[in-house]
Amino acid sequence: MTKLFLVEDDPTIVKVVQDHLKQWGYECLAPENFQLVDQEVRKQAPDLVIMDISLPYFNGFHWCQEIRKFSEVPIIFLSSAEDKMNQIMAMSMGADDFMAKPFDLSLLVAKIQALLRRSYQYGNQETVYPLKNFQFYPTENFLKNELTSVPISPNESRILQLLCQNRGQIVAREQIIELLWQNDEFIDNNTLAVNITRLRKKLAAAGLTDIIQTVKNKGYLIEE
Repeated sequence: MTKLFLVEDDPTIVKVVQDHLKQWGYECLAPENFQLVDQEVRKQAPDLVIMDISLPYFNGFHWCQEIRKFSEVPIIFLSSAEDKMNQIMAMSMGADDFMAKPFDLSLLVAKIQALLRRSYQYGNQETVYPLKNFQFYPTENFLKNELTSVPISPNESRILQLLCQNRGQIVAREQIIELLWQNDEFIDNNTLAVNITRLRKKLAAAGLTDIIQTVKNKGYLIEE
């Protein structure tokens, strides 16, 4: 059974969401201690995390950062605030998707299903892409060479895979947004730019600087 971890402090919301997700065959756990959310995520090893922003002790942004120190598990943020800054902040902290409260349970299930598919199911054929002295494994969400392995998030992996598939060609921003979020109403070019920046930082930390080029007013490019 697919395991989800719902970080939400409203017991009514937790019960309603858990009951609904159970009907879809999902096991949905919740924190026992809101001071140890990261430790509980590490222990439970869920397939996906649903994270509220307003929480006791520390907010969801904090816990997302802490989880990203040891895991690239897909994370969907929940928030009653619909402003763009919360969405951009969530993405910059490592989130993969965003839903504004109040939310429709059917839409939540659809987002969970879509994020699980793009995170864990790329198809049966394994394609490996060379990037300088690294090999990029999109089905596993990491880059590897003889010395090290670089984990990246599912969204970052999808972006990098699309750019590798179109190596030497400009990939329009709209094409990447469509691939990742199916024109989600909450997603815009700023959100994409945050994801690109996160990916570039991880690549640069591994010595892969300037792999992804920005083509002004057009999109992104990996040169041949």
